[in-house]
Amino acid sequence: MAKLEPRRVAGFLAAPGATLGATRLVLLHGDDAGLVRERATMLLRAVLGGEDDPFRLAEVTREAAARDPRLLADEAAAVPLTGGRRVVRVRDAGDALAPAAERVLQAERPGGGPGAAPGGLVLLEGGELPGRSRLRALLEPAEGALVIACYRERGAELGQAIVAILDELGVKADRGAVDWLSQRLGEDRLLMRRELEKLALYVGEGGRVTEDGAAACIGEGTTLDLEEALMAATVGDAVATDRALEAAFAEGETAVGVVRAALRHLQRLQSAVLAMQGGATPQTALAGLRPPVFFRHRPAFERALRLWSPARLDAAGAALLETERRTKTTGLPENAVARMALLDVARMARR
Repeated sequence: MAKLEPRRVAGFLAAPGATLGATRLVLLHGDDAGLVRERATMLLRAVLGGEDDPFRLAEVTREAAARDPRLLADEAAAVPLTGGRRVVRVRDAGDALAPAAERVLQAERPGGGPGAAPGGLVLLEGGELPGRSRLRALLEPAEGALVIACYRERGAELGQAIVAILDELGVKADRGAVDWLSQRLGEDRLLMRRELEKLALYVGEGGRVTEDGAAACIGEGTTLDLEEALMAATVGDAVATDRALEAAFAEGETAVGVVRAALRHLQRLQSAVLAMQGGATPQTALAGLRPPVFFRHRPAFERALRLWSPARLDAAGAALLETERRTKTTGLPENAVARMALLDVARMARR
């Protein structure tokens, strides 16, 4: 028990069984708040059959648990009026709860003896806790505790999560659609699930999500506007760059986000240009990129491949790095600085 390895998390959550039965305290922590919430919900269902049983679920505030280290152990030891196992839930858990967590692990088990039932389950939901965290240091080696990291999923892991959620919602997806969704829905599991639920309603139960369908349903907004701006910049279209960038800013995109997205775009472009110098055709070089280029952007991306050399891409990347520094240190209007940087890329493409 104690720290659960990432490769075992999915199997455990699907069938917590005896492992959860012998556990007294679970800590969910990580930088993906939506994933923390989703996994907490799964554990609550495994124990309670839902989230809203007022007799078996006790919500304790972080402040109250930190103020009285005995509170969590006392709550976990309480016997529900309706029978069954009790869950004590604390959100926004941090190191201040280490003394309370230690009391839970040290509390006498109902019936006494090491083989006795563990009593109630304490469920701590935290943010990103460093490896030197007092709470993690206490719980990761402890008998009766389970620590599950909930970090943002990327790459193949994110694609698998998207496929799993869509399967759960009764729809399938083409590989191109999964790749496209992976580029846009990886920031927060809760937000990703909401977007996929909307997509499942769009295609209908038993339907199939295509790349075009995914873009039609959830492609509007900041991400697509920003990609339009990047594509326009690297083919030298300053007017389209400025228009799409204005829309991205209106949707909430940040200056630093624009600059970093531009850097990633130039890196992908350079990777494909180098492949062409090695003998690949533009189409083959483009097809080799991972994640794939969105199908609507492929013509612009292929055109950009013919305009840029590795040396010029290096120069444009260095200029963007300097722009990122300026957005943080000069006090100039951030959006204006990022806008000028992207328009400079468009001017370089025209030259």
